[in-house]
Amino acid sequence: MSAPSALPQFAAVIVAAGKGLRSGGAIPKQFANWRGKPVLRHSAEALAAAGASPIVVAIPENGAALAEAALTGIAGTILVAGGETRQASVRKALEELDAAGVERVLIHDAARPVLPLPVIERLLAALDDHMGAIPVLPVVDSLARAERGLMAGSAAREGLRRVQTPQAFRYAAILAAHRLWEGAPLAGDDAQVGMKVGMDIALVEGDEALRKLTFAEDFLPETPPVRVGTGYDVHRLAEGEELWLCGVKIEHAKGLAGHSDADVAIHAAVDAILGAAGAGDIGLHFSPSDPQWRGVSSDRFLSHALKLAAEAGYRLGNLDVTIVCEAPKIGPHRDAMRARLAEIAGVDTGCINVKATTTERLGFAGRGEGIAAQAAATLYRN
Repeated sequence: MSAPSALPQFAAVIVAAGKGLRSGGAIPKQFANWRGKPVLRHSAEALAAAGASPIVVAIPENGAALAEAALTGIAGTILVAGGETRQASVRKALEELDAAGVERVLIHDAARPVLPLPVIERLLAALDDHMGAIPVLPVVDSLARAERGLMAGSAAREGLRRVQTPQAFRYAAILAAHRLWEGAPLAGDDAQVGMKVGMDIALVEGDEALRKLTFAEDFLPETPPVRVGTGYDVHRLAEGEELWLCGVKIEHAKGLAGHSDADVAIHAAVDAILGAAGAGDIGLHFSPSDPQWRGVSSDRFLSHALKLAAEAGYRLGNLDVTIVCEAPKIGPHRDAMRARLAEIAGVDTGCINVKATTTERLGFAGRGEGIAAQAAATLYRN
């Protein structure tokens, strides 16, 4: 991918020399897989796509094999062994660029894999008028000063900002600042190094997507905010059986035969919810060959499916059930069906829809041999 033509030429440093111990993985977090590829590769690809060249990556001692595997196919990357501290690693990477004729450089932490292009654009634009620029976000929570586990006072948040990377600098200035830092206390970031020698550091808008991966839970598989499932079921009509649909008993010449009370509509709804939760199907949890489920109310199955969804971190958003039959007429019972399903699910009736259709007298449903139902369920992450 070619670089956007509006961006000036720039180089990049990615700091990936840490041990990454807090993430709890078998390898340093910058080389661990996240969203399908190594953490390091995400930001390296973003920088390369924006036109960064070269990209110097500071890596741990003996980390070359992991880094090379993570960066395969990304042109213009240079590996350097990092130092004992982040600051030492950055300086070694900057020194590697000394003969490259670089005028602008972005310094980025590999642990921030999502790097939006607009942030890069804002940083580089700020270097037209300033020696350095950093992306920041406002502090939205109240702040407290702590002493011995107690609140000792408050702090004004209006003048504070959360600092992110990448941080952008005029190359010669930030290299000189790092060279002059010898013997000083450890710096929290490169902007602090630059400020110590009088560099003006502009603040540009950051991005919440630039969050830092730190702990083991940051590497857990992400669950989508919305999940959708579908269900389908059929039961035959038989003499001498009760007819239950959506948890409502309906007077009819025939009833449904089969699993439990054979409520075909609830069975379809259960499969839809289980499908959305990734929890199999109704037969997996309530085997039709198990005598303990003979004749039981299907609301137990629906409650169980919703419990599994809740354990997975989801709640029911809406449930849409379609009943396919020639008879009985569903319209007179629709409100009662919606109310009963909402009661079982513990949701507002507005979250439940029940409708019916016929097959124009075609097939088993058209001949009155059975009733089918299909359902769609939407689950929302809590």
